[in-house]
Amino acid sequence: MKFEDIPTPAVYRLSFYLRQLEAFQKGDKHTISSKQLGDALGYTDAQVRKDLAYFGQFGHPGIGYRVEELISQLRKILGTDKVWNVLLVGAGNLGRALMAYHGFLRKGFRLAAVFDADPSKVGQEFGELKIESMDRLAAVAGEEKIKLAIMSVPADAAQAVADKLVAAGIRGIMNFAPVSVSVPADVSVQGVDLAVQLEQLSFKMSLAGAEVQMESGK
Repeated sequence: MKFEDIPTPAVYRLSFYLRQLEAFQKGDKHTISSKQLGDALGYTDAQVRKDLAYFGQFGHPGIGYRVEELISQLRKILGTDKVWNVLLVGAGNLGRALMAYHGFLRKGFRLAAVFDADPSKVGQEFGELKIESMDRLAAVAGEEKIKLAIMSVPADAAQAVADKLVAAGIRGIMNFAPVSVSVPADVSVQGVDLAVQLEQLSFKMSLAGAEVQMESGK
């Protein structure tokens, strides 16, 4: 099956399956069923089986899924069975929080370089990282063989920064700026808008509240 034939939500759920499997592994659980994996995440066992079937046959008759084996397979599918160098553009409050996060490497991502357009920030050091000038972006990306980037910049700077990333050979961008950016078809962008996520939560809470009111009004 071609990648474009696989539904985006199925690919998205693989990350949740992997996270839960790693939790099972830490709990010394060696085999699990699709129902156990689905119940832990709020999915049906049929959904779990359907999602995994897009990528191969991983179950064993009478056993279910071997946790360690499925973890290995999902990491390979997601590309996190190796370490990816990643660069960060934007050393503001969010950028610094991302720089301080130590969980990236455990998931196969190494924050290799940080850039900012503010001259007063250039040269500042945070652990092993030193903030570089944007003028150095293309050179460093090439030297470190970086193909993934995190963009944590103001909305009005996002498109210009995205253009520079693409020109530097970046092919995957995680965009924390609260605006969409245009990139070539061979470049992937994953938007992360915290306000949108909060709006979705408030919608669900408001909907739940409305349902309660409707029930109490009967």
